[in-house]
Amino acid sequence: MTQQAARRRIRIGIDTGGTFTDVVALDEETGELVTTKTPSTPDNPADGFIDGVGKVLALMGATGADITAVSHGTTVATNKLLEGKVEALGFITTEGYEFILEIARQSVPDGYGNSYFWVKPPRIVPADAVRTVGGRVDFQGNEIRPFDEASAVAAARWFRDHGITTIGVCFLHSYADDTHELAMRAVLRREHPDAIVSISSEVLREYREYERSMTTLVDAAVKPNVSRYVRNIHERLDQFTGGAEIPFYVMKSNGGVLSADEVVHQPITTVLSGPAAGALGAALIAQRAGFAKVLTCDGGGTSTDVSVVLGGEPTLTTEGTVGAYPSKIPMIDVVTVGAGGGSIAWISPEGSLKVGPHSAGADPGPLCYGKGGTKPTITDAHVTLGRIPPHLLGGEIPLDVEAARLGIASLAEDLHLDYERCATGILEISAWNQANALRQVSVKRGLDVRDFMLTTFGGSGSLLACRLVDILGLAGVVVPPNPGNVSAFGLLTVDVKNDYVQTAVARQDALDLAAVEKTFASLTGRAAAALDKEGFDRADHQYVRTADLRYFGQAYEVRVTCPEGTVDEAYAARVADAFHDEHRVLYGYDFRDDPRQQVEWVNLRVSGIGPITRPEIPLHDPAGWWALADPPHRPVCFDADEGYRPTPIVDRSDLVAGAQLSGPVVIEEFGSTVPVHPGFTVRVDEYLNLVITRSTPLASADLGVLAPNDADVTTATEGEVR
Repeated sequence: MTQQAARRRIRIGIDTGGTFTDVVALDEETGELVTTKTPSTPDNPADGFIDGVGKVLALMGATGADITAVSHGTTVATNKLLEGKVEALGFITTEGYEFILEIARQSVPDGYGNSYFWVKPPRIVPADAVRTVGGRVDFQGNEIRPFDEASAVAAARWFRDHGITTIGVCFLHSYADDTHELAMRAVLRREHPDAIVSISSEVLREYREYERSMTTLVDAAVKPNVSRYVRNIHERLDQFTGGAEIPFYVMKSNGGVLSADEVVHQPITTVLSGPAAGALGAALIAQRAGFAKVLTCDGGGTSTDVSVVLGGEPTLTTEGTVGAYPSKIPMIDVVTVGAGGGSIAWISPEGSLKVGPHSAGADPGPLCYGKGGTKPTITDAHVTLGRIPPHLLGGEIPLDVEAARLGIASLAEDLHLDYERCATGILEISAWNQANALRQVSVKRGLDVRDFMLTTFGGSGSLLACRLVDILGLAGVVVPPNPGNVSAFGLLTVDVKNDYVQTAVARQDALDLAAVEKTFASLTGRAAAALDKEGFDRADHQYVRTADLRYFGQAYEVRVTCPEGTVDEAYAARVADAFHDEHRVLYGYDFRDDPRQQVEWVNLRVSGIGPITRPEIPLHDPAGWWALADPPHRPVCFDADEGYRPTPIVDRSDLVAGAQLSGPVVIEEFGSTVPVHPGFTVRVDEYLNLVITRSTPLASADLGVLAPNDADVTTATEGEVR
C-alpha cells in the first residue's frame, strides 16, 4: 500500500472559548469521534487553536496530512465589540446626513420607566471623523444628484492625512443602486490605498439607514482583527502538512460556514460564531433524541449563551446586537449573559451580593486556578460546595480548593452570612441570571417554557440545570455526551451558507410579480456564484427563499418562507397566507379577513447552501442489566439549610443506555460535571444522553440504579449505588 493510499480522512472542529479551546475530530471513513480540550490563550487565540489541532491528532495517531478540513468558531470579532476596543474609525455618508449615528433610534433599554437613568451609548465613530459626499439617489435607485468626485477626493485625503485607515461607507438608498458607493471606494483606493473599506451595499443591501450604517461600521471595525487572525491560523495550519494547504472554514452567525479566504471580506458575519455552532450542535443532538422543542444553554468560562430550537432548527433573527452595536445580519437568535464559570461575585454599593458580568476569564481565572486571581467566582463556589471535583479535564488541571474557600469566606464575612449561604447564594443568583436569559428567547417570544426540554452543554452549562428546571418549570434537561465539546461538534454539522437580501417595498395589490421573480433570480445567481467559488457542484446547490412582510403601517416585518416556483398571483397569495399564519403565531392575531389592512412586501432574501456530510450519532442498545458497585463519595452541599451530605460520584463512562439514577448524585466526565439534585431522576437514553426530570421527592431521598426492565430493578439506600 502506498503512503498516499494509507492516508486517513479527518475533519476537525475547533471552538475557542474564554477559558478553554474545545476540539472534536471526525474520522470520515470510520465515523469515529475524538474530543479533547486545551486551555485558551487570550493574548493570542491562535496559539490555543494550534495546540488543539496538535493534541487531537496525537490522540488519533494521525498527522496533518490526514486532515481534510478544519472548521472554526471564533470570538475575535465578538470580544472586540463586547470590550468596546474599536480603533480609530471613519464614516463617509451622504451630504446632509452626517448626524445619522447621533439620531440613531428611539429605543430605550428596559423600558421608559428607566429612561431617566439611561445615557445613550457612545458613538462607534466620533462626530469629527464623519465626512459627507455630494450626490443622491432615491429609494428606487434613480439618481437625483450626480456623485460629487471632488468632495469624495477631499474626504479620502482627509482620512489619509489624519491616519484613519479603517472606513465605512453608507450612502442614502444605496441598497437600491450602489453606483455611488462603488465610485467612493474607487476614490479611496486611489487616494488612500492603505485604507480598509466596507461599503454598505456589500455588507447589508437593505433599507433603514441607521441599521445599515451601523452594520457597515461594525464590519469595518472588526475587519483588521479578523483578517489578521484568520490569515495567521491559515498559515500556521500548514505546519502540520509541511506547506500543503488545509481547507479552513470559519463559523458564521447565520448557522453556516465560509472559507477563510472569503470570510475576511465578510467579517461581520462571524460576530456570533462560537454561540451559533453550539446552538446547531445541540439542535442536532436534541432532534435525534426525539425532542422538537428545546432551549439550549451553553455555559462557558466567561458567559452563558442561550437560544431556542424548534423542529431541529435554531431560530434566526436580523435584529441582533453585539455589545452596544446593532448588527442587522441574519444570525441565530442567541442571548448572552455574563454568568460563566469565571463570573466574579462582588458586593454592590448598596451592600447586596452580585454575580457578573465581569469575569476572571482564563487568565488569571478563578481563585481555585492558582494563577493570581483575587476575587471569588462561580467556579470557586461550585468547587468548595463539592459540586465539581478538585480538578478540571480529568485531572490535567488541579484546583486549589482552599484558596477558593478563603476568598468566599472573606466575601461571606463582609455580607454577614455563613459560608454555605454565601456560596449557594452565588450559585442561586447565577441560576436566575441564566433563567432570565432563557426567558428572553422563550417567554418574551410567546413560547411556553413548560413544553420545552433544556439542552445544556459547555464546561459549566450543566452545573445549574436542576435549578433551571425548578425556576422555569421546564419539562426536563438533556445533557449530551461530551457536553463540553458540543460547540466544536456543531462545527462538524454545519453547511456552507451565504445570505443575500434586497429591499423591494411594495403592497400586495400593486406587487410587480415580474420584478419579484427577477430579484429572486438575481439573488440566487449571487448565491450560486459564491457556492461555485467554494467548490460545490451545481447539482449539490440548495437555495432557500424567504421574504419579510408586514401590514401596511407596521414598523417591523415578519419573515416567511417562499416556495420554489414561478412568481404569479397564486404564488404571492400563498406567501401572504403564510404571513397571516406566522403573524398570528407571534402576536395572537391577524388581519386575514380585513380588506382594509394591506399586506406589504419589504425584503426578498435567498440563502445559498452547500451541504456537507454530518457525523452520525451512534445508537446504543439498552443494557438488560446494569449495576455500579461502591462508587466513591464526597460531601456535597445542595442546600444551605441541609448542609453537606455524602453524595455518590459516578464516572459518566460507566453509565450505559437504559441506566437510571436518582439524585443526589454527581456525574463527572472529562470536560464537564452534572450535579443531580435531590428529587431528580436521570435516565440514559439510547444515544447516551442524560435525560434529567423532576420526580416526586421521596422521604428517604433514595438513590436507585434501575435497569430498563422493572423486574430487574434494584433500589439502594442513600449513599449506595449497585
